[in-house]
Amino acid sequence: MLSKHRKKESETSVEPTETAAAAPEQDAPAAVDPLAEAQAEAAKNWDLYLRERAELENFRKRTQRDKEEFRIFTRKELLLEVLPVLDNLERALNHTGQSGEGQGLVEGVTMTVTQFRKVVEDFGARPMVAVGAPFDPNLHQAMGHLETAEQPPGTVVSEYQKGYLLHDRLLRPALVVVAKAPAGPVTEEINQ
Repeated sequence: MLSKHRKKESETSVEPTETAAAAPEQDAPAAVDPLAEAQAEAAKNWDLYLRERAELENFRKRTQRDKEEFRIFTRKELLLEVLPVLDNLERALNHTGQSGEGQGLVEGVTMTVTQFRKVVEDFGARPMVAVGAPFDPNLHQAMGHLETAEQPPGTVVSEYQKGYLLHDRLLRPALVVVAKAPAGPVTEEINQ
């Protein structure tokens, strides 16, 4: 029995030495150079830093662009209120008589229209030239059609109200009349 017990002790004593010998072999591949580990972490942190800098720069550019667009297009509301007044003054000038009566009034209204136009242009709005241009549904609103042979079909013939662009974006569409081909007499050929 004693020999059995010693046998077990010798077996158990051999096992720890085998495990102890095997343990350094397992740790050897897991052991990493601290310098390489620090360099890898530094490279990772540098990459994170560069990404955050790029994100911050993109945020600054986006904010600046949004601020500029807000500044430009906040004027839209004011311009949409002022343009009908300008339209009415221009209509009044177009319907004034050339008689000598009220010529001072006509000159005053002309000066007012000129000032209004300058203010509207200073705010970044500019009128579109519609008459003679091809009809574009993005810029024009068709109010009617006119049969004419003088203009090609699809061309703007007349304008009820000027259209305006605000920094190359549509502020107000032009109200226009579009040419269409005249309806000719219907002729039927009879085969006899």
